[in-house]
Amino acid sequence: MADQIEFRVNAPLADGELNPLYAAAWPNHRDAAFANVLERSLAWVAAYADGELVGFVYVAWDGWQHAFLLDTTVHPGWQRRGIGTELVRRATAAAREAGCEWLHVDYGPHLDTFYRGCGFRHTLAGLIHLPAT
Repeated sequence: MADQIEFRVNAPLADGELNPLYAAAWPNHRDAAFANVLERSLAWVAAYADGELVGFVYVAWDGWQHAFLLDTTVHPGWQRRGIGTELVRRATAAAREAGCEWLHVDYGPHLDTFYRGCGFRHTLAGLIHLPAT
């Protein structure tokens, strides 16, 4: 089914496209401005069905060897059709083409099968929560 989806790498995206997608896919999403995220990203990939944004992922990086896959998002009505896998595949290719040696991703246990299917292996990592004060 992903072959019927148009994938765009680093194409312009508007808040008016991203916020509805995030609101549908992330229960606690509040409208946000995405310009700063996109400006600082190594790459992002958007998936469109009939001109509507149905998937998105972006890659942050350290400017050298390490890239970080963030916010793999597929609209709930379009999940389980290979869109997420293709988003990750294209984001991985963009990180590789930029010369990155490592691509990291953090995820909950319920996504382990998905990310292993995309080629990631489980590693130990550390995390500090930095809530607003």
